[in-house]
Amino acid sequence: MSTPVRLATFVVAIAAVFGVAAVVGRALGPEAADEPVAHDMAMDEGAHGDSEHSEHSEHSEHSEHSEHAAATPAGLTATQDGYTLSLGADRARPGSAVPLSFTIAGPDGAPVTDYDVQHEKRLHLIVVRRDATGFQHVHPTLAADGMWSAPVDLTPGAWRVYADFKPAAGEAMTLGADLLVAGDFRPAAPRADTRSATVDGYTVTLDGDLAAGDDTVLTPRVTLDGRDVTGELEPYLGALGHLVALRRSDLAYLHVHPEGLDFHTSVPTAGTYELYLDFQHRGVVRTAHFTMTAGGGHAH
Repeated sequence: MSTPVRLATFVVAIAAVFGVAAVVGRALGPEAADEPVAHDMAMDEGAHGDSEHSEHSEHSEHSEHSEHAAATPAGLTATQDGYTLSLGADRARPGSAVPLSFTIAGPDGAPVTDYDVQHEKRLHLIVVRRDATGFQHVHPTLAADGMWSAPVDLTPGAWRVYADFKPAAGEAMTLGADLLVAGDFRPAAPRADTRSATVDGYTVTLDGDLAAGDDTVLTPRVTLDGRDVTGELEPYLGALGHLVALRRSDLAYLHVHPEGLDFHTSVPTAGTYELYLDFQHRGVVRTAHFTMTAGGGHAH
């Protein structure tokens, strides 16, 4: 076949191919072109028409998030459920009356000024040195602009600050933040387990055990100069005592209140806990410090 004839035949073949493609395109084009539109409409119906499914999915995700949040020990984060603890400064100088200030911002970003009263106070401030050698439970003053402030006793080292509160528009929670205090710092060696503490001439013994994931009862007995004065303890903040338990590994926070003088306590994991018991006798509040190891579960 001559070159002109071959070229003409090739042109005709190409035209035939494009013609078939055009026919196929017309046959399949509308359906193929509608596929993305149909997909978009299906997405639209999923977002608007199938509201029950959408709401169920959102509810499931919210429930899973809430369950996860509820399972997280308190005090490990500065933000929870839209509320954020912000210290006025995360550095401080040591002293016996160092001014400590902070705000708690709500979900709208503004400082919270409306709190429910819990145990006779709108907020409980716990300040603990990370090596367990310092502990304070104080009740700061709230200004009209939402700024809390209180003087605290600080020695050089790393401290953890906890705000234990219930906003009027939310649930009770405990938020935590770190505070570094300048100066020569020598961390203390970890304490051995001890169920007995002496403070200002009082000897306090804590009966009971801790077990990971189980409800247990801790009961203090207080003596003064060898005489049992447990029955003479006075109400402090609406209870005969206040017990704060901190998991040593990460300072996860538990605030336990008693039924009478029985503290019903549940710790989340095995491991060592530092426990601080506030009690009042003869009008003075004192704090006894214990160290206990919880068995069971997985050690932290």
